[in-house]
Parts: sequence; structure tokens; C-alpha cells
Amino acid sequence: MSSVLGAMRRTLLSCTTMVQGGVVAAVSGICPANAREMTLMETARAALAGLHRQEAAALTVSASVLGFSVVAAILLMRTRVRASAVEAKLRVENQLLQNESDRYRALLFAEPQILISWVAGGDRPEISGDIALLIPQGNQNYAQQRVLAFGTWLHPEQALEMDRAVESLRESGEGFLLNLTTAAGRSIEAMGRAIGGQAIVRIRELSGLRKELAEMSIRHRHLAEETDALRAFAAAIPQPIWARRANGTLSFVNPAYARAAEAGSPNEAIEQNIELLESAERAEMEQKLAQGQAFSARMPVAIGGRRRIFDVYALNVGEGSAGIAIDSSEAAELAAALQRMTDAHRRMLDQLSSGVAVFDANKRLTFYNDSYRRLWDLDPAFLDSEPDDSSVLERLRASRKISEQPDFRAWKNKLHEAYRAVEPAKDTWYLPDGRAISIVTTPNPEGGVTYLFDDVTESLKLQRQNDGLMRVQRETLDNLAEAVAVFGGNGRARLFNPPFARMWKLAPEALAEQPHIETIEQWCRPLYDDNEAWQALRASITSIDNRSSVQLRMERKDGSVLDCMTIPLPDGATMLTFQDVTDSVNVERALRERNEALETADQMKVDFVHHVSYELRSPLTTIIGFAHFLNDPATGPLTYKQSEYLGYITTSTNALLAIINNILDLATIDAGAMTLDLGPVDLRKTVEEATAGLQDRLARDNIHLDVNISPAIGHFIADERRVVQVLYNLLANAIGFSPQGGTIVISARRSHNSIVFSVADSGPGIPPEVQDKVFDWFESRANGSRHRGAGLGLSLVRSFVELHGGTVRVDSVPGRGTVVTCEFPADQTAHRSAAE
Repeated sequence: MSSVLGAMRRTLLSCTTMVQGGVVAAVSGICPANAREMTLMETARAALAGLHRQEAAALTVSASVLGFSVVAAILLMRTRVRASAVEAKLRVENQLLQNESDRYRALLFAEPQILISWVAGGDRPEISGDIALLIPQGNQNYAQQRVLAFGTWLHPEQALEMDRAVESLRESGEGFLLNLTTAAGRSIEAMGRAIGGQAIVRIRELSGLRKELAEMSIRHRHLAEETDALRAFAAAIPQPIWARRANGTLSFVNPAYARAAEAGSPNEAIEQNIELLESAERAEMEQKLAQGQAFSARMPVAIGGRRRIFDVYALNVGEGSAGIAIDSSEAAELAAALQRMTDAHRRMLDQLSSGVAVFDANKRLTFYNDSYRRLWDLDPAFLDSEPDDSSVLERLRASRKISEQPDFRAWKNKLHEAYRAVEPAKDTWYLPDGRAISIVTTPNPEGGVTYLFDDVTESLKLQRQNDGLMRVQRETLDNLAEAVAVFGGNGRARLFNPPFARMWKLAPEALAEQPHIETIEQWCRPLYDDNEAWQALRASITSIDNRSSVQLRMERKDGSVLDCMTIPLPDGATMLTFQDVTDSVNVERALRERNEALETADQMKVDFVHHVSYELRSPLTTIIGFAHFLNDPATGPLTYKQSEYLGYITTSTNALLAIINNILDLATIDAGAMTLDLGPVDLRKTVEEATAGLQDRLARDNIHLDVNISPAIGHFIADERRVVQVLYNLLANAIGFSPQGGTIVISARRSHNSIVFSVADSGPGIPPEVQDKVFDWFESRANGSRHRGAGLGLSLVRSFVELHGGTVRVDSVPGRGTVVTCEFPADQTAHRSAAE
């Protein structure tokens, strides 16, 4: 076995040697060898024939691995040979490309220039070329960074333009070509292109013809921009503009010219040579231009059938001429209006009571009004001669119209300083005749001075009187018991009296500094610190729009009570007053407690009356029942006196029962326990029911009842029984106060959503001081009445009407009768129950 393995090893080494020598020619993996080796192979086959099965399997695996290794080694060697050939070929091609690149680079940089390239999607640029063209010699990396900082070697506007162009090139591949001038004064050309997936910018210096061409291109662009701007301005300007050739024909007009000349368009005006000016005006203008002079004149032009005034300006430009017409119609109208206004002002100044004199820049009188002449009693002829300011003063001095001055020349020079001043000045002259003249000198914008003279003699007198009144007012405030302080519109204390300082324990010296209301509030808070009250006071004092009066009651920590009030004054100030009402409040509290005790007693009285009424009703009903029983003939005959006495008993008990029922009704309403039996009410029928029980009284007193009910009143929703009670009580009250033979008028009508009826009598009327009490319980006054009731009728009327959601009103004039008006709502949906 070992001999076989040795033979295989030698065979393998032999095959490896042959492959390295370049002799490889095998398809099945067996190498031809010399005769000795063949003998060894035969020996190996013979040895293999004697192997058992396991040794044969191991030998097969080894042979397979050996075969794979041999094949792989052969393929590897072949690949290495092929790669060596390709590498040699690429080296040759690379050398050729490098030579070609060097030639192109030499050709590219034959003149000074810089190339900047960005790979698509990359942010790092590659910069090559002569950087010294833009950046002085220095650190190479730093110089390359400065190349991309365009603002370091370009003017700001051009640097911004370069930034935008490069950004557009890198983002969208948009090329550009710019002619720029560096900060050092060099003319350069920057060109950007997108080539082969790269953004490339080339910067090179311009020289020779290229520089001249670039400069001419820049000038052409500037001239084109100026031309476009001028054409846009000419097209937008509302004044007609035109240009003419040397032969006088139009070469340019703007739209305003076309509109003024009534041409369809500027081109039409040029083609048809439509003229704006009349022939005479054009001839005058051409003559002036032919003399080499500029032309300007104000001419009338008819536009659209209307006559307009234009200021025409024309001058020679090159071989032709140009002109413009400015519409001055409004200016002419304004000048005329200004003149009319000036005349009106002069007429108005003539009507002033103040003396007015206007002197021009040469100090000569140009205007005076009649008040000025009468004030100084000057001759109109003298004033109309336009004298100078000094002559007027000399004449006034000579006639002793003005006070004598120690140095008249210096005084006059000081007065004439107004001609050089910029602000008005005011002075007062005291004349020899006792008058006081206020003089205001106002510099005129066009030069000169306007003097305004006012006789203030009476004003000064009134001022002295006002000062006296102010002193009296001050003394009055100082001696008032109330504390008073006056605050200005800025919220600062302008005035105060000693009681104010004493009441709030403040130092008069501190108040004299005119502190703000907020400062005074802080000083007063130890005695009274209600935030809402102080906020209301601050708002009332410092408010501008809502200047309303505020009334407060302050209970301070020291036990005192103050009534506070703010009063807005006409001059924008606010007066704040404090009054110590501690004693009054204490008395008021005592009176209030006593009143509450009286109200309690009154309620006890009402409760007692209610209780007694309930207790009296049962026995009274029994008495009435037995009286009716005795009056029945079935019980036996009665004597005349017995029948008379029984009638008295029945009448008195019925009246007493009515009073008790009224009291119980009022008590039920007060308790909120009464409900209304609502239904449709026929007012005519209701009136008949109410008057049925009063016919005997009407007949006995010979009183006429006049019923005036509107036919269209219809029905309304209410408690019919209570409405009858209301009418009965009103009619009974009217009968009681009406004289014999009088008339009672009951009327009813529908008004919007309510039913209104009234009862009027011709009685003595109700005094004004009693009218507010007629609806109170047990309020009964004779006042000329023949019948004095319990004083519950009108109380019951008001309670029933208000229970329906209505109102009652009494109108009475003493001696002319009384009218009681009741108004019921027609819709009782919202008043179903007295408890609600």
C-alpha cells in the first residue's frame, strides 16, 4: 500500500511540473509520462487489485480529491495567465489615455482659467486651474475654499447672481454664461454646463477682443434695460410723450399721446402721423427748436370735445426732437380756486374783530382789515400806500398810540426779529389810553409776518375776577367739612382740601407733589382695602370714554363709614368727595331695626286679622242662615218691626261676610295658594253681572252708568268670577265717590295683545299724596264719599289683576274725578297659576 501511495505522489509531482512548464494537454486528468512511470502505474494497478473493499473506498475518495485539486490548479494557472495578458494590455491603454489627458490639460490651461466640477449627487467640488487668477497666492486649501466664497472676490450683487446660477446648474442642470468684474477690477467670464453627469463651472479672464465684446455686451444689456425702463415709464405715464425724426414725422408716441390725439393705438398715431397740437402751436414749437432752443409754453388742446390746458415742453435730441405735454388744467383750476380762496379769506379777515396786518418779506404792508384800521385809527390812504413796518410804528409813536419806550430802536428791532423767526411769538402792549392789546406775530411761509391784534382789556379784567373767584373757591373748599380732591385727566391729584388729608391721615406735603391715584390708593389701604371699590374709583378717575359718576359706601377698619362720590368735571378732571356718615349710618341702623320690628308687628296684625276672619266666618254663616230661615214665611208671620230688624241683620251680616271673604281672598293671594279658573270671558256679560248687584245704589243716588265697549273686543282668556269681582269693586268705589246725578263711564277695548278697560267717575278726585296708598289694605278715606268702606276693594282689584299678569293704574285730578284703568293680557299661557 505504501508503495502505491508513493507512486501516486510522484505522478502528481510530475504532472505539476509539467503544468508549470506550459505543457498541459489533458481531458480526463491523466498525464502521459515516461516509460518508467508507466511501469509504476501498472505496478499500482496490480497492487490495487489485491485491496479489500474498505481500502478501495478510501483510495477512491483520495483519488477524487486529488483529481479535483489537479483540475482547480490547472484552471487557476490558466486564469492567471489570461489576467496577466489583460493587465499588460490595460497598462498600455492607460499610458495612452494619460498622454492624451496631458495634451488636453495642456491645451485647456493654455490660458489662465479655473475649473470647478461637482459629481452628480455629491457636495464636494473638485477645483483645478490657476487659482491665483482670483485669489492671491497663499495656502492652497484655503485659496480653494475662497474660490467658492464668491463674495470674497466679487461685488455683492454679482456674487449673489453667481450663487443663484451655480445653484440652478447643480439642481436642474441649467447652464449659464456670465460676464463679471472681480473686486480687483479684472474682467472674467463664468460659464456653467452639465456634462457627463457632472456640473462644471469654468472661470477665465477676458482679454483682447473677448474682453471688448464682453464689455460691449454689458453696456448693451444696461442700455437695453434703461431703454425698457424708459419705454415702460413712457407707457405708464399719463402725460403724452412723443419723439420726432429730423423731417418732423413721429418716430415714437406713448399710449397717453394716442388717447389724447384720439388714435386707436400708438402705432396708428405713428403710421398716420396724427398730431396732438394745432398747426399754429406746432409751427411756433418748430421755430423755437430750429433755433436750437428748448420750447416751453402753455397751450389749449381739445381732447374728446373738451378744452384742456397743457404745459408743453420740447427739446432737440440727436437729429430729431422729443416732447412732453403735461395736463395743467387742474393746476390752473386750483390756482384760480386758490385765488378765490385767498379773496374769501381776505373778506373773512375783514369781518374779524381782531386787527390783522400782513407784511411781505420786504416789510411792506400787503393786507389789513378794517378792525386793524379802527384799532389804531390810521388813515386808509396811508395804509393803501403799502407803507413799511417801520413807518407804521413811527406813525403810531408820533400820535402817541403806543407807549413810549426807553430805547425805541432796540424795541423795534426786537419786534422785527419775527421776520427771521420760525415760530409765532406773543406779547402784550399796554397803551397810554389804558387798553391792553395782545399781539401775535406769525412768520409767513413765503416770507414776511402776519400781525394779529386783540383788545384783551376786558379779558384781563375777567381773568382777575376769575383769579379772585378761584381764591374764594379755594377758601371754600378748605373750610368744607367734606373731604374733596380733584384729579386731572392724567390721574394725578391737582387739588385737595385739609379735611381730605386729615380723613385719610395723609401728609399735605406728599399730596402737594400731585401723586397719582394709584399712589394715594396705596397710602389709604391701611384704613380701607376693598379691591373692587378702589378699582372702580381708579376707572372713574382715569377713564377717557366712559366718564360716569361712581357712588360708594366705605366701612373702614377704624369703624367709620364714608360716603364716596366721583363727579366728572367739564375740563376732563374728576372730583372725588368723601363724607363721614358714621353718625347717620348708626341712626339709620337703629331706624331700620325699628322698622323691621314694626313690619313684624304689622305682619302679626295681618295674621291676626286672617285668623279672626276664619273664626268669624263660621258663626256669621250660621247667623245669616237663621236670618234667612226666620225671613221664610214657612216659619211663621213676623211683625213689621221684626221684619225691619231682620232686614238690618241680613244686610249687616252680608256686608260683614263680604269683608271677611275679601280678607280671605287677599290672604290666599298673599300665600300664593290661589289659582285661576281660566276660560273665555264675554266682557259685556261680565259687566252686566257686576252691575246687577249695584242697580239699587245707582237708582237711589240717581247715578247714570254709561257702558262703552268696543264691538270688536271679542272674548279673552281669564277667570270670569274674579273679573266680575274686579268690576264690582271698581263700580262700587266709583258710586261711593260720585255725586248724586253724576255719571260713571265704563269702557273696554282691545290693544295689541291685551284687553284694557277703565272705570271713570266725576267725584272729587284723589289728592296726589294719597294716590300711592289707595291700593293698601284697610286704606279707607272719606274724601267726599257718602259710603266709608273697609278699604279692601282696590287692594283686591290690584291683587286679582296682577294675578292675571296685568297692571292697574289710577289717574286722578282733584275736583275732576278719577279714572282706574286695568289691563289684562289676552294670552294667559304664561299665567296659569298664581304659584307660578
